[in-house]
Amino acid sequence: MEDKTIERSYLDMELLRFTTAGSVDDGKSTLIGRLLYDSKAIFQDQLEAIERASIKKGEEYINLALLTDGLRAEREQGITIDVAYRYFHTPKRKFIIADTPGHIQYTRNMVTGASTANAAVILVDARHGVIEQTIRHAYIASLLRIPHVIVCVNKMDLVDFKQDVFDAIQTRFLEFSTHLDLHDVRFIPISALLGDNVVERSRNMDWYQGPTLMYLLENLYISNDYNQLDARFPVQYVIRPQSTDFHDYRGYAGRMASGTFKVGDRVKVLPSGFTTTIKGIDFWTDHLDTITAPQSGTIILEDDLDVSRGCMIIPAENGIKQGQDIDLMICWLSDKPMVNGGKYALKHTTNDLRCMVKEVKYKVDINTLEKNYDDKNIGMNDIACISIRTTKSLFYDSYRQNRVTGSLILIDEGTNVTVGAGMIL
Repeated sequence: MEDKTIERSYLDMELLRFTTAGSVDDGKSTLIGRLLYDSKAIFQDQLEAIERASIKKGEEYINLALLTDGLRAEREQGITIDVAYRYFHTPKRKFIIADTPGHIQYTRNMVTGASTANAAVILVDARHGVIEQTIRHAYIASLLRIPHVIVCVNKMDLVDFKQDVFDAIQTRFLEFSTHLDLHDVRFIPISALLGDNVVERSRNMDWYQGPTLMYLLENLYISNDYNQLDARFPVQYVIRPQSTDFHDYRGYAGRMASGTFKVGDRVKVLPSGFTTTIKGIDFWTDHLDTITAPQSGTIILEDDLDVSRGCMIIPAENGIKQGQDIDLMICWLSDKPMVNGGKYALKHTTNDLRCMVKEVKYKVDINTLEKNYDDKNIGMNDIACISIRTTKSLFYDSYRQNRVTGSLILIDEGTNVTVGAGMIL
């Protein structure tokens, strides 16, 4: 009984997803290693393994970056190449960390790792200050509408923990970020190598009175990160057991993209447009009164309607955009350039359809944040504004309004490779 109580307590804990970003050698992997190490979230055999690896490489300290840099090439070069996901929890919260590369050619990896993040931890080397990579990562955080941005000024030990260095970087970041769509920006001076202000408060920077990184991650208010006004329920699967006990059961399983539904609500099913009432909400063996984003569950409707995967249930009185001509910002993920006029498969929530690229409107220079209306060639890691035409009407919100129903991916029909990540304007 006690084990089940502990398991239920863990399952009910709030989950925070965050991504790390920064230039090469800014210490992203070391910071994550320090978080895991100081919060006692690594096993003894893991610690012993990285101790042996650090000694073998002749390093003075335990190289905590080895906890996340798992690829052989990453260990040899001392860099992060692919997105590394790590999971841990504290008594207050569960965490999923996406450690993303700092190289320019891996911009697409940051977009992938940050697409579902509640927070972005952007590292800045105290010796170098705000550089082009910092602007690039802040722009991507803005483009993806990551609700919380934490700027960690790392390697403060290499600038003698001077407050004026930290203040100058904070001022410079705030200067250019006024042109971006960032709402909650925090600054923390840290030393990932020594652990200052990561989990434990620094004794070397008594001039800093703010929270440690771990305290901030544990206490960020993320309940408002989801759109709670516009209820959206994309249907993933129709549950029809056809068994003796559930002979007439018909439920529609999925995950709330935003908002809340409750039993008795009048709803509309798209694309048919028919309205009905929510008769019940199930989650495994539990019968619920409400379902709120990002919960998963099964909705039972009062009337027998034609509902299948790809349909969407919305409030009867709440509108949603509908159309075939859609403008979006695209991050191109493939080494095969985008074809203007080319046809691609498209996935939006649980809906699968096809589309054609109508027009490339402009490409963004993410180093200067300027729009280039002349260069229409879109290659890997490029970010551009394009217009597409879909084969059938899409029901969507703008990405600014809803990160789930406002996002989509493009897929190469020949190889089935995801080639583009789009944010609907």
